[in-house]
Amino acid sequence: MTTSPLQGLRVLDLSRFIAGPHCAMLLGDMGADVIKIEKKGAGDDSRHFPPFQNGESLYSMALNRNKRSITLNFRDKRAQELLREMVKTADVLVENFRPGIMENMGCGWEDLRKINPRLIMTRLSGFGQNGPYSQRPGFDGIAQAMSGLMELTGNPDGPPMLAGTFYIDYMSGMYATTATLAALHAREKTGRGQMIDVALLDSAVSMLTTAVSTQVNQGITLTRTGNRDRYSSPANVFKTGSGDFILILSGTNPLFKRLAGAMGQPELTTDPRFADVGSRLKNASAIEAIIQEWLSMLPTEQALEAISGAGVPCAKVASPAEVVRNPQLLHRKQIVEVEHPTAGRVAMSGVTMQLSENPLSIRRPPPSLGEHTGEVLREWLALSKEQIESLDKEGVL
Repeated sequence: MTTSPLQGLRVLDLSRFIAGPHCAMLLGDMGADVIKIEKKGAGDDSRHFPPFQNGESLYSMALNRNKRSITLNFRDKRAQELLREMVKTADVLVENFRPGIMENMGCGWEDLRKINPRLIMTRLSGFGQNGPYSQRPGFDGIAQAMSGLMELTGNPDGPPMLAGTFYIDYMSGMYATTATLAALHAREKTGRGQMIDVALLDSAVSMLTTAVSTQVNQGITLTRTGNRDRYSSPANVFKTGSGDFILILSGTNPLFKRLAGAMGQPELTTDPRFADVGSRLKNASAIEAIIQEWLSMLPTEQALEAISGAGVPCAKVASPAEVVRNPQLLHRKQIVEVEHPTAGRVAMSGVTMQLSENPLSIRRPPPSLGEHTGEVLREWLALSKEQIESLDKEGVL
């Protein structure tokens, strides 16, 4: 028998939208007992986002497996007191309210650390817990815009573009998870918990790679290059004779030599315009035109076989319909189905992390709103059935 690495860890998840729920879900995937605490009646905001299946939001389900759900009416002082009671035996609390909201409920960091000095309080927000922008509302798209990532995304002659998914939210959730695990490790040595402060804007800026140093050190402002790699060439998206798009990454000298061989044009490597990385960058349009002319005469599969057969990284730009049938992803159980009591069978991404000694799994389907309220309050607070029913009738739960 194997155990999950975080088995026995207690997590309170007060977060909503993507970044916070993703962090808590990753902890749940690793075996923690994650209790999702939601607003009475309405629940997490994402429960109202389409698409729906049998009345359940697939958007919400993608972020809330391996959790149990309870409801609390935080406008009621007794609900706030119940939360503080749960904190006494919790290891981690994840929240992404606007800074100050938890403090207004008497559940800020200084309040909760007095109740439980071992608590890890993981806080996610748009701009952080302090600073001149801390009170601004912030979402993934705002972080993409303010960080400069939008300015780096899109075609040179077109407008800045948002990415096709909320990747800043996901990155922030992963940063928060990493910091939470680090804090848990530190607690083993010190016996003390700590507060974690993760901001979407900070996470976004962390992905600018050389844009920061290029700007500050050299005064050069990077901008959009479309699908063309800004550091090497040829590395871009091309269209095949079948009308499909494929990405080819052959910017290094060895990879370019292999690509030229696969094209039957080895002489390209001795052309002064393409002889090294710097030369190819200066003449990117010229080498891309040669590759495009070659590819336009080949069906997609033949092109991919020739290029990948030469050891050059390449891939067809896949649609979601192709992704869910990808044999590599299916083999690694990255596209899975779970049985939900209301929605039925729901497809979702699998558990991404693979541990050899402690295999991770989806133990619980995403919970319905308040599905485990009675169960959790009995386990965590030893409340009786009568006490729970009374709190429910009085509008606390």
